[in-house]
Amino acid sequence: MTDAPRAPKAPAHGGGLRLGYACVNTALPSSGRTVRLTNATPDRLRKLTADNLDTLETILRWNEQHGIEVFRVTSNLIPFGSHPVNELEWWEEYAARFEQIADLIRRSGARLSTHPGQYTVLSSVKPAVVAAAVAELEYQNRLLDTVALGPSHKIVLHVGSVERFETGFDRLSEGARSRLVLENDERISLDQVVPLAERIGVPVVLDVFHHRLAPSFDGLSTRELVLRTAETWKEVDGRQKIHFSTQAPGKRPGAHAERIDLDAFAELVDEVGDLPLDCILEVKDKEQSVLRAKERMRSAILRSGPRSSVDRAAVS
Repeated sequence: MTDAPRAPKAPAHGGGLRLGYACVNTALPSSGRTVRLTNATPDRLRKLTADNLDTLETILRWNEQHGIEVFRVTSNLIPFGSHPVNELEWWEEYAARFEQIADLIRRSGARLSTHPGQYTVLSSVKPAVVAAAVAELEYQNRLLDTVALGPSHKIVLHVGSVERFETGFDRLSEGARSRLVLENDERISLDQVVPLAERIGVPVVLDVFHHRLAPSFDGLSTRELVLRTAETWKEVDGRQKIHFSTQAPGKRPGAHAERIDLDAFAELVDEVGDLPLDCILEVKDKEQSVLRAKERMRSAILRSGPRSSVDRAAVS
């Protein structure tokens, strides 16, 4: 006798779909300004760090004014934050500035995350690459700690090699491990990521676009995939996260589109818009697409009308 298939559990946190964007606000300066390694003097690093923190605060205030609660912070907020050239104890030098930003985050209810770049490979065969990846993840954990953010503010990472990942993972501090979230991509499909994440006890962020490039879990709808990956999220991890984008026309497979495809986004909303999800739109025009998508969601709600007596009371 075989076991019956497991029914996906519903996410534990309240609310519907919240949208955010990554790193750059196209209307504002960059919060990831850096310098060439040969010019990375302590004074130059101090100036860049101060400027980047100012810009981050400006972006977060802009997000608050526009009702955007989800934001991915650039890995370059602290220039060379994980590199030996940066010997500054920036978390101490800028403690007062970080506390001001922390107050803003608490007041606005913002949820932050980071996403190390392609060279952060915890599962590399090269020891030096793994050591650099560990340093980068510890830096990003410290960055989130410095603004007094708990483990629901996540560090999203691609797996690389499923077979070697756990060896690198075991080198991380408890704090860094508690923030880590694994993401499927066009090389490592969701059905490879989920068992690994369950084995090491971390959540999975479903990248809807990459899943279409490397499909798995045959027969499951997007909603069912979201509910399946919801099983990896614990209460302490906060709201479940997903990523959404579409293919850039004429570019290599996997290249993110310049702006959101509102029709494709409407299909996502139809499937999972009622679930408590934080969704990063991975598009090149950043906050502009978030505003368009939020407007599309509002229009859809007005067209469809309230779903229940509770909804009717809320809009009456």
